[in-house]
Amino acid sequence: MSFLTESQIQNFQRSTKSFTLSLNESLRNYSGESSFLRTKIFLSHKHSEKDKLEGAIAFLKSFGVDIYVDWLDEEMPKRTSGVTAEKIKKRITENHKFILLATEEAISSKWCNWELGLGDAAKYIENIAIMPIAKDYKDFSGSEYLEIYPYIFSLDSFQYFKGSYRDKGVYVVFPNEKVIPINEWLRR
Repeated sequence: MSFLTESQIQNFQRSTKSFTLSLNESLRNYSGESSFLRTKIFLSHKHSEKDKLEGAIAFLKSFGVDIYVDWLDEEMPKRTSGVTAEKIKKRITENHKFILLATEEAISSKWCNWELGLGDAAKYIENIAIMPIAKDYKDFSGSEYLEIYPYIFSLDSFQYFKGSYRDKGVYVVFPNEKVIPINEWLRR
């Protein structure tokens, strides 16, 4: 059992990239597809971590969801300003789910923490999750306040986890120890 690692995310991105367009083209095309009844996710992330972002997007898109990435939004100002903040607040509210791509760099980012606070207010607790991306061969080391949020967790094999035997797969784990498959969480 584990958080997703940087290598897993990068491998997922590599395995899908050879069959897809660039990240920008893929997301723009994807957002142009019919999104009727499709879950829409605001993905908070550190902008400088494109390699991890691409893998996370490929991973999440495999569940048939729409992903909102702020820097691909043509309505966003070219320079960060108060207008940027207002538009981000609006987008967090408009999307069904909020996921923080929680790398060590994102956790130390003022913008990511601000977005997490907005996501908390707009989505708490059923529609928000932390997607911890651990350094390879290390445990995820984050701020203690992240413990109050559901998080995405991967089981590598059938095993006993949080009070029950569970199949290999990806789950959302809530602070009260409730565990549900990510597919189910995304459909709620």
